[in-house]
Amino acid sequence: MATGKHAYGICDKTGFRYKLADLVTEYVNGTATGMRVGKDVADPDHPQNFTGSVKYTDNTSIPNPRPDTSPGNGLYGWAPVWNSAQYITSALGTVTVKLESTE
Repeated sequence: MATGKHAYGICDKTGFRYKLADLVTEYVNGTATGMRVGKDVADPDHPQNFTGSVKYTDNTSIPNPRPDTSPGNGLYGWAPVWNSAQYITSALGTVTVKLESTE
């Protein structure tokens, strides 16, 4: 019985000689093309070729959302009720201006 242990094959893509065990079937879009190519020149199928065959879920927004009626500690105010954080004043250091006459 022949095992083909020392057999050679020709790559359909490059025409180079390979051991028969080093030739693989080439696939395009998940379908075998019938070409036998060397392992080093075989092109793997890209995952984008299978976009319709993968099940996935897509997060969607909540249908008919309602606004928050109690926003909590917001930074807003109106008369006669006001928020003291609206009237913040601050200072950083001191500035001295010295005017000199150029005459």
